[in-house]
Amino acid sequence: MMHIEPQILEKVNAWLTPTFDTDTQQEIKKLIATNPKTLKESFYKNLEFGTGGMRGVMGVGTNRMNKYTIGKNTQGLSNYLQQSFPNEQLKVAIAFDCRHNSKEFAKIVADVFSANNIKVYLFEDLRPTPELSFTLKHLGCHCGIVLTASHNPPEYNGYKVYWQDGGQIVPPQDSEIISEINNLEYAEINFDSKESLIQYIGKDIDNVFINSSIKNGSFNTSEKARNDLKVVFTSLHGTSITIIPETLKRAGYKNVHIVKEQEVPNGDFPTVDSPNPEEPAALKMALELAKKVNGDIVIGTDPDSDRIGVAVRDLDGNMKLLNGNQTMVVMTEFLLKQWKNENKIQGKEFIGSTIVSTPMMKDLASYYNVECKIGLTGFKWIAKMIKDFPELDFIGGGEESFGFMVGDFVRDKDAVTATLLACEIAAQAKAKGSSFFKELIKLYIIHGCYKERLISITKKGIEGAEEIKQMMIEARKKPLTEVNGSKVVKIEDYQLSISKNTITGAVSKIDVPKSNVLIYYTEDSSQIALRPSGTEPKIKYYISVNTTLDNVAAYKTTEQQLENKIDAIIKDMKLN
Repeated sequence: MMHIEPQILEKVNAWLTPTFDTDTQQEIKKLIATNPKTLKESFYKNLEFGTGGMRGVMGVGTNRMNKYTIGKNTQGLSNYLQQSFPNEQLKVAIAFDCRHNSKEFAKIVADVFSANNIKVYLFEDLRPTPELSFTLKHLGCHCGIVLTASHNPPEYNGYKVYWQDGGQIVPPQDSEIISEINNLEYAEINFDSKESLIQYIGKDIDNVFINSSIKNGSFNTSEKARNDLKVVFTSLHGTSITIIPETLKRAGYKNVHIVKEQEVPNGDFPTVDSPNPEEPAALKMALELAKKVNGDIVIGTDPDSDRIGVAVRDLDGNMKLLNGNQTMVVMTEFLLKQWKNENKIQGKEFIGSTIVSTPMMKDLASYYNVECKIGLTGFKWIAKMIKDFPELDFIGGGEESFGFMVGDFVRDKDAVTATLLACEIAAQAKAKGSSFFKELIKLYIIHGCYKERLISITKKGIEGAEEIKQMMIEARKKPLTEVNGSKVVKIEDYQLSISKNTITGAVSKIDVPKSNVLIYYTEDSSQIALRPSGTEPKIKYYISVNTTLDNVAAYKTTEQQLENKIDAIIKDMKLN
C-alpha cells in the first residue's frame, strides 16, 4: 500500500463530506481502493494559476479541473468583483472551446456568477478565445472567462480569466483574486443559478468581431491578388472553424481549402498526437492538401484559436513550417511598413514582444524608429503594455509560441486576425513576384539572420515538479560561464530582478514583475533562456543565435551554420 501523507488524507476526507456530490465521492473511494498514486496526484496541491490562468488534468480532487475547483474559482472571483466594483451591475462574458466538459464547465461558471447576482453573457456554443477578449470590451463587462486548455493534450482543461481591458489578469488583480479563492471553503460556493441573469450570445457578436478583424487585418490587397492566393486552412478540430473561414470569405479570399478530416470540432483531436500548430506533425494533413492543390500558404490554429502556425513555400518551392519568431517578424515588419507609408509613425508608437522571443524584434523597432517593449512570457504582459501606456499607440506584436496580435482591438493573441494578416502578406508578395518566405529572407539581409530553437524537457507529476525546481536552483547556484566556447557576458535573473555584467561585475535592476527565468548572453551574441512552463510539466530552453546574411543565395548555407551552432550549444549544455 502506498503511503499517503496526513495532509493529503485530510484533503481527501474533506471531499468525502456532503459538500461534494455522490458521484465525486464514489470516484474518490474508487481511487482509494484501486489507484492511490492518482489519488495522491489529485490532492497533493491546489491547481495554480500560471501564465495562462488555471490549467490541469480533469478529474476529482484539488489538483484537478472539476465542478468544485472551477466553482471555487468563480465564487472567489464573484466576491472580488463585488469588492472591486461596489454599487455597479456586474457583467461577465463566458466562452468555451471544443474540449470534453468545456460546455458543461462554462454553464457551471455561469451558474455561480448568476447565483451571485452577476449578469452573464454566455456564448451558445464554442468560440475562439480572441472573440471573448473582444466581446467583454464590446459589451462593457467587468471580466471574462474562457474554458480552454489551449494546445494541451485531451485530458486537460483550463480556466482563463480576463479583466475589463480585455487582457488576461495581471498584478495586482491576479494575486488578490487568488488570495480570495484560497480563503474560501468549498461549502461557500453558491451553485444555485438565477437563469434570468444568463443571456446567450452568438451570431450578433460574431458579425461585429469579424468586421473588426477585417478592419484591422486588411491592407488594400487587390481583388486579383486575393483570388490568386491559394490558402489551405485547418482548425485542428478546434473552435476557429466557427470564425476564420467566414472572416477570410468576407475579406475577399475565395481560394480557401479546408482540411475536411479536421474540420469538425472534437475534444479527442483524433487525427493528431497533439493539437499544437507549433509541431510540424499537427499540420501533416494540411501540408498534404497543399501539395494536392498547389497551395501557397498553410495555416493551422490551436483548439481555442489564439495560436497560429504558418507554413509557406521555401526557396526550393517546398512547404516549410515557420517558427513563431519568423512569422512574428514578417507580420510585425509588414505592419510597421504600412504605418510608415501612411505617415502614422509620429514617435509615440510601439511594438511588443517577450523576453524569450527573438531579439530581432528590437532591430525592427529601431529601424522604423518605434519603441519595442519587452515583457515576461505570456501574452497578458503585452496586453498590459497597452493598458499601462495609454499615450502610446500599439502597432502589433507577438511571442515565439505562435501568438500574434494586430492592433489593440483584441487584447490577447488572436489567430483570427493574424490568419487574415498572413494571407494579406502572402497575397501582396505573390502579386509582386515575391513570397512570404522571400520577404523573410529580405529582412534577414537587412537586420541579420536569426535562428531560434526551443528545447522542452517534460517532467510529469510530483517528482517531475521537484526535479524542475531543483534544475533551476542548480542553474542559479552554478551559473554558466561559457556556452559552446563563447564567454557568458551577461546573466539576467528575473526571479531576483537583477542583470549582471559578468565581465565588469556591474549589477542593474530589472524592472518587471518577478518570474522564474534565467537568460544568458554570450560574447558571440547568442542568447539562452531557461524557464519552467506555467501551464505544462516542462522546463523550457530558448536558444537564439544570429549572424550576417549577404544575399539570398547565401541563405541556405548561413541557415545551416546557425543550425549547427544551435546543435553545438545543445550538446555543450547536455540538453539532448
